This record gives sequence, structure tokens and C-alpha cells, in this order.
Amino acid sequence: MRSLHTAEYVAYVEVLIEARKSAGLTQQELAKRLGKPQSFVSKYERRERRIDVPEFMAIAVAMGIRAKTLLSRIETALKHR
Repeated sequence: MRSLHTAEYVAYVEVLIEARKSAGLTQQELAKRLGKPQSFVSKYERRERRIDVPEFMAIAVAMGIRAKTLLSRIETALKHR
């Protein structure tokens, strides 16, 4: 299942959005840290594109959060769905 609209993927993206905001970063600031255009962040936050594992790792680093911590937050969010 590769849908961008499953409850699991929605929870995944919501965790990424909350982490970005908690890090005090705008989409533009995160995109700059990633060396990507702002539309990259916007598209995955609106669930218009999927994030693969290397991108996930880069996003975590750019936000200053361990990928393991983000995965734990995603796991918790999925348990509450």
C-alpha cells in the first residue's frame, strides 16, 4: 500500500510537521538546511509526495533531532490512531 492518504502516512507526516515546528523552523528554513526548494517541504507536508528513508534521515538531521526519536514519536502516534 503506497497511498499518501492512509491513516498511518497521515500520522507520519503530522509527526514531521510537529517536529519542524517544535524545532522553531519554517518550511523555508528547513528546506534551506536540506539544500532543497521550499516546495519540497511543502509537498511532503501536504502529502503530495512520499518521503523515502534517506530523505527522512536528512530531515531529522536538518531539524537537529535523532531519527530514532522521530521514529519513536511516529510509533506512538500510530498507537493512538
